[in-house]
Amino acid sequence: MASTTRETSGSDLLKNSTLYREFQAEREEILKHKWIESEKAGHDIGFEYALTDWIVRHRSKWRKKRTIQQA
Repeated sequence: MASTTRETSGSDLLKNSTLYREFQAEREEILKHKWIESEKAGHDIGFEYALTDWIVRHRSKWRKKRTIQQA
C-alpha cells in the first residue's frame, strides 16, 4: 500500500509540474500542426515530420507568446 501511495504522489507531482504542463501544451500544438499539415497534404505527414516542421516554423513564436501570456 505504501508504494501505491508513493506512486500516486509521484504521478501527481509530475502532472502538476510546470515542465510537464509545458511539455503537454507543446505536444498539443504539434499534434494540431500535424493535423492541419496532413489535411493540406492529403495524407498523414507523420509525427516526426510534423515535430520538426513545427519546431522550425512555429516554436520560437509560440514560446514567446506563452511567456508574455504567463507574465
